[in-house]
Parts: sequence; structure tokens; C-alpha cells
Amino acid sequence: MAPPERENSTYTRRAGGISRRSLLAGAAALGALGAAGCSRVAAEGKVEGGDLLERLRDSGSVKIGIANEPPFGFINDDGEPTGEAPEIAKVIFKRLGVDDVTPVPVDFSALIPGLKARQFDVVSAGMFINPTRCAQVLFADPDYLMQDAFIVPKGNPNNIQNYEDVAAQGLRLATGQAYAEIEYAEAAGIDNLLILPDQVAGLEAVAQGRADAFAGTNVTVKGAVEGSGRVEATEPFQPMLDGEPAYGAGGFAFRLTERNLRDAFNEELHRLKDSGELLDIVAPFGFTEAEMTDLTAEELC
Repeated sequence: MAPPERENSTYTRRAGGISRRSLLAGAAALGALGAAGCSRVAAEGKVEGGDLLERLRDSGSVKIGIANEPPFGFINDDGEPTGEAPEIAKVIFKRLGVDDVTPVPVDFSALIPGLKARQFDVVSAGMFINPTRCAQVLFADPDYLMQDAFIVPKGNPNNIQNYEDVAAQGLRLATGQAYAEIEYAEAAGIDNLLILPDQVAGLEAVAQGRADAFAGTNVTVKGAVEGSGRVEATEPFQPMLDGEPAYGAGGFAFRLTERNLRDAFNEELHRLKDSGELLDIVAPFGFTEAEMTDLTAEELC
């Protein structure tokens, strides 16, 4: 666990024979040493280097925020964090000198607030990178790129292939809380939206007839419907925003004050990409070569 950050304090006392100038010089020197050796809380919204990586190395542990959403990040039957993002985190943080990865499960909508409130050190949940989120956190480059798909009743009776099909028929669409799919649906003109906690609730809503479809990422949808005889997944498709492709590329998020940690993480991520190890890590969770990407966070922000 990373120790709490605090402001540095400088203590002074009166002493005979010491001039005011000497006291001021000594205080300045102590202040400089404190700034170099201790962490401090930066102004809200300010990007700084930060010393979190050094503190994580000292403690040997990092706390990752996950949303308990397979296949991106969840807790397995043994109580261990797993999924696409946590498994990447385990490899990269070990190479950065941090052996222990501790999960902090929260609702997806609480990931960025929880990160900013220092409940955990990094968001490890396959979070889509977009300009709105980039204004609040620092993203590593994406570790996957994915199209969307729908959970629909068996046989897809409404022949839904994309958001425009849902809007044209005036159907009710469900999706997850704080999902990027909300924006995609609204941009397509869908005004009958049902917001649910996750894809499991979405599957039940479709199976029970409370929604005509549930929107999510292709891998999420495929994993949810596997083994179900009541619903099925549509073919993946590329969502659009204002006539342009809306790239569903996800990655790790860091506080704005921890650029050094983000940069070190990014370097190791690119080594995994270049060696092909990244695909080996995420393949057990349904990811394929088609989901690998060379997009950068800068391009998506």
C-alpha cells in the first residue's frame, strides 16, 4: 500500500548568534531537500512527474482498481485479481520492481473518482481512452482495440446490426453504467436507454424482454453469452461518432500527478507489444491478433 502523501514541515528555533539571513538560508535548503525526497500533493488537474513508483517499490505492493467485469478485470474463485488488465499489470509491475498486486473492486463509474481519491494507484480495467477521460487522468497507450457487439434474443428477431438499427426501430437498448456505449447510442439517436450495472444484468434484461439488446465490447458480449440458450451475440461492428469511427481502445489510467509511473509503465508495455508477449498474456481471455493495436493515448485523447 502506498503511504499517504503529506506536506513537508520545517521546524525553526531561536538561537543566539545566528542571523536572520542564516535562518532563512537554512530553511530554504531544508525546503529543497524536502521537495526532492518527499512526496507532496500537487494542484488539482496539474500534470507532474510524481514519486509513486519509488514508493511502490519501497512497499513492494501496488493497488489496482478493477470493475469486476470479465474479461477485462475481475476476482477469481481464489480471491485473486485476473483478467486482461490485471494479468498485464502483474507482469509489468513485477518488471518495475513491484511484486504484489492487490485488487480494489469498485463500480465502473467509481474508477476515476476512486483513483483521484487515492483509493488505489492505477485503474486496471480495460478503460476506453477518450478526450473526456483524458482531461481527468493520464493514460498509458492502449493495450487493445475492440469493436462493439450486442446481446440479443436468440435468432436476433429485430435484425439488429448496429446502433442505427436500434434507433430506426425505436427499440430499447441496455448498456453498462458509465460505458462508452452510452455516448455511441445517444449519438445514433437512441433515446430509450436502460443503464445497468454490467453485462450479466444486461443478459438477464434481454432474456426477460426488458430490453431488446445490450451493447458492450465484442469480447465482453461473447463471454457473457457463452453457454446461454436464451440469447446470442451479434457480429462485431465499428461504432461511429459524428461520422467518424469511435475507436474502442482501452488502457491503464494513472493520476495526473504520476507521469513518471505512467511513462515507466508505458515503456514496459511497448516491450510486451514488440516481443509478442502481450498477446500471449491476454489470449486466455478471448483476445486475438485482431485486438492488438499500435494506437497511442495521444492520438485517442
